[in-house]
Amino acid sequence: METTLKAVTIQAFGSPEGLAVIDLPAPAPGAGQVLIATEAIGVGGVDAVIRSGALAAYGFTEGHIPGGEVAGTVIAVGDDVDTSWIGQRVWAFTGVGGGYVEQAIAAIEEVLPLPASLSAVDAVTLGSSGVVAHFGLSHARFAPGESVLVRGAAGSIGIMTVQLAAHGGAGAVAVTTSSAERGERLRALGATHVLDRSGEGGADAPAGYDVIIDIVAGADMPSFFAKLNPNGRMVAVGAVGGQPPADFGMRMMAAFRKSMSFATFSADTVAGPERRAVRTEQFAAASRGALHTVVHEVLPLEQAVSAHRKMDAGEVFGRIVLTP
Repeated sequence: METTLKAVTIQAFGSPEGLAVIDLPAPAPGAGQVLIATEAIGVGGVDAVIRSGALAAYGFTEGHIPGGEVAGTVIAVGDDVDTSWIGQRVWAFTGVGGGYVEQAIAAIEEVLPLPASLSAVDAVTLGSSGVVAHFGLSHARFAPGESVLVRGAAGSIGIMTVQLAAHGGAGAVAVTTSSAERGERLRALGATHVLDRSGEGGADAPAGYDVIIDIVAGADMPSFFAKLNPNGRMVAVGAVGGQPPADFGMRMMAAFRKSMSFATFSADTVAGPERRAVRTEQFAAASRGALHTVVHEVLPLEQAVSAHRKMDAGEVFGRIVLTP
């Protein structure tokens, strides 16, 4: 009798109700791969964007299994993979999908052993977001003493960016968020100024910023160019608010003499060994309490629809984690 496992797929693009739990045949790892019995599955903003259908033009189809990172125990390995991996607790990047499952496949180069004191839930809260935050700041050429604005700071990437900027000696770390309560939680993590979603508020906030890390994008993104200092740099590391207007570059051209820069950043452009080294450092830092993960809620895999509803409603502070 064929063994099956539970998985969540996108049956129809659009609302969270388009997600469904189905049974799939148990997978087998191929050459260079491992099979992981998942204990925790990270729910990311990109999962919601893919589910909405906004990225269908990039090859995502209905039937896609969301989820890019999992943590659990290796239960089988493919050809050319050392059998000593079997039984190890690991974090793994599954790619642009394939994570919302009871057993996940990952390439061995995207698998990292977990410190004994780091939980699977904390690992998937930190694993991808910490790397994006680290290299996003690096891409912006952030230097100690500079002022940083994190737009959309309440998600896991924003929370890690706030901490890393503060630890890196930022002169100021401003955040945009939706409520005073969230602002206070971000202050406890290193923010020095709290602004509303439009970037206003905070009477003592800097007039401009050397670096803006933008996780939101969307229609309002061009208005934040006005908040850049001369020679300021904005880096978009996400687009949970959708794509910016097609003519957003005109706002930069209008401020030509300020020599501002805009860039996008994807961790796909960072070499695997570099990502691995940073992630290893961050897992160790979290294990000793030097970095703090923020888990909004842990839900069963079968409640992926509920998780996505909360994401769409903007209710999440930190990360939602699914468990099989």
